[in-house]
Amino acid sequence: MTDRDAPLRWGIVSTGAIASVVAEDLHRVAEIEILAVSSRTQARAEEFAATHRIPRAYDDYRLLLADPDVDVVYIATPHAAHHEVAKAALLAGKHVLCEKAFTLTAEQAQELVTLAAERSRFLMEAMWTRFNPLIQRLRTLVADGEIGVLRTVSADFGFAVPYDPAARLWDPVQGGGALLDLGVYPVSFAHMLLGEPTGVEVHGSLAPNGVDAESGLLLRYPAGAHAVLRSSLTASLHARASVSGTLGRVDLADPFFRPTEMTVTVHGAEPVTHRLELDGAGYTYQLREVCLRIRAGEIESPHQTHAETVAVLRTLGTALAGLGTRVG
Repeated sequence: MTDRDAPLRWGIVSTGAIASVVAEDLHRVAEIEILAVSSRTQARAEEFAATHRIPRAYDDYRLLLADPDVDVVYIATPHAAHHEVAKAALLAGKHVLCEKAFTLTAEQAQELVTLAAERSRFLMEAMWTRFNPLIQRLRTLVADGEIGVLRTVSADFGFAVPYDPAARLWDPVQGGGALLDLGVYPVSFAHMLLGEPTGVEVHGSLAPNGVDAESGLLLRYPAGAHAVLRSSLTASLHARASVSGTLGRVDLADPFFRPTEMTVTVHGAEPVTHRLELDGAGYTYQLREVCLRIRAGEIESPHQTHAETVAVLRTLGTALAGLGTRVG
């Protein structure tokens, strides 16, 4: 491993669109050096490496994991490969930041959590929303009771995508479907504020190949509190969210998962709008968190705990089962 004062050396697994964006934000973090990248072909790996100023390129993620100089692995593959690659990375002694949805099932996630503890390696789902400064502010004002006792959370995320059973978003083998790709954001948002629900009701439709095309979720909580969440690959939804309590409401502008504007309305007072100028594309906040926790010798972040990741997947699994579909 690197000296405590030296940058943590990262490897990127996969060269898709999200990896490209995150790579540029990785360069913005002083504690990070991007050392390597892997793709399915050497040509693609080398092209990505040249574009993003990365010195080492591999045509197999296992070669990247075998590189003794790589400290941390960022996994940006389709969902279906997350469990396999993350498990291999932990067994290779690497710390892991893995894109969402973290795995296809809660059982897979729990296996990785257990392995991270056994290997004393940091592991986190890349739910960047939780590290956005406005979301951090939201969590604080809710915890302080500024809008009273929470009663409802609502959040939507959806866009229309032409049906193609071979495309990642629609392919069940790749973990396709609206819930795992888009619905994970609203569900994680609700879990963050209200916790794991006591009940899940779902209504929606399936694509011709059986993956979920759209859904509306009602998450039930004690004493009537609830969350109403929508995700869709068939309709263009606003990516907005609102949080309502007995004393007021907070509205997050589109896109709520990477907010730059948040309005707090407390009963009897004028609305107050908070704005944020993002650092880079907005991934830098979670990247610094990973470095902070690794430096501290911790295996998880208190802002995105292992237990919460597993719980979110339980909720998603319940919703998928309710729709009559499966993934993988």
